[in-house]
Amino acid sequence: MKTRRTIIFLCLIVFVLIYAGCAEKQITKREGTVYTQDESSAKQNVQSNAVGKSAKQNGRTSAGKKSAKQNNSKEQTTKAQAAVRRTADLADIHFDFDRYDIRQEDRKILSSLADYLLKNENVKIVIEGNCDERGTAEYNLALGSSRAQEAKKFLINSGVNPRRIKTISYGMERPLDPAHNEEAWAKNRRDQFIIK
Repeated sequence: MKTRRTIIFLCLIVFVLIYAGCAEKQITKREGTVYTQDESSAKQNVQSNAVGKSAKQNGRTSAGKKSAKQNNSKEQTTKAQAAVRRTADLADIHFDFDRYDIRQEDRKILSSLADYLLKNENVKIVIEGNCDERGTAEYNLALGSSRAQEAKKFLINSGVNPRRIKTISYGMERPLDPAHNEEAWAKNRRDQFIIK
């Protein structure tokens, strides 16, 4: 009797395994094409992978386009600033040691800049005041500010709207020439004009 039960039990297990194996290979119809379930799921996986890859590629493409647009924008800004520098004389003006009054030769540069700003009312500038390395950091920040303010005052007296001019002092933080001699110091005592 035990043998009979064992045989029936084994037959049931075989039947279940066969049924389970057949269930995976059920036939599915899609748009006139017959696929087994394994083929159908494989095709779905391929399609979803293709969609995923396409989305990634589209993401990369749009990121690439965005990056290219940003690079073009930066390039156009740089070109516009270079054109402005050619049109207006944006040369630096320089100062004597421990002074902030504008020298006679630098008045021509400021007059040219004022003329340009009056003709181009949408242009704004930043005047950066700089000093040489001698003196304390606090003293040089104050002196750089006075130098930038003097240039701003000259432009305002020439008719430029003060709201178009910002000033900042870097003191001795941004030397043009890092050497420690009179020639370098003379280059570093300057106002620099930046188009915004």
